[in-house]
Amino acid sequence: MISADEKPSIQARRRCHDTQPAGKGRPMRVNHDYRRGGALTYLAAYDVHHARVFGRCEQSTGIVPFTALVDQVMTCEPYASAQRVFWIVDNGSSHRGRAAIDRLSARYPNAVMVHTPVHASWLNQVEIYFSIIQRKVLSPNDFEDLDAVERRLLTFEERYNATAVPFKWRYTITDLHRHLERLDHHDRTLQAA
Repeated sequence: MISADEKPSIQARRRCHDTQPAGKGRPMRVNHDYRRGGALTYLAAYDVHHARVFGRCEQSTGIVPFTALVDQVMTCEPYASAQRVFWIVDNGSSHRGRAAIDRLSARYPNAVMVHTPVHASWLNQVEIYFSIIQRKVLSPNDFEDLDAVERRLLTFEERYNATAVPFKWRYTITDLHRHLERLDHHDRTLQAA
């Protein structure tokens, strides 16, 4: 099972003054004056059972970059010879709708695309990985150029793949039903008022 998505518009910001690390009793200091160094997109496919990330940096999102990510994964074992490989994606324009499903299955007959519900991309486990990337790799966003951003992302991915374990997904169907019941109760309360 592969969880895939894109993290677009990752900017390289050259700070006018060096970022100062946190010290004893002092928070990190980040200068908010910067020069823009461009932006790139990081695409990632996360194997939820093996905690393995396949990533790539591209100039933009779109069908072609997403297809390159799919090719990167599906030409490797065990995916190339697997009976079925489920691709969990949100409803982003690179992989939305029936056309995306048909494109994937025509290219890789053993691949099955599954979309998360609209506005529920947080259910896609690659979003957890992107959260880690944001905190550990991209903050405070102080890069000389896009090559530095790409190097940092791909170096982190390599280290992550060497040490990661699968996420323990704790949100169950029971949790979902409880959440929906609370929302229904809230709606009924509002309508009665």
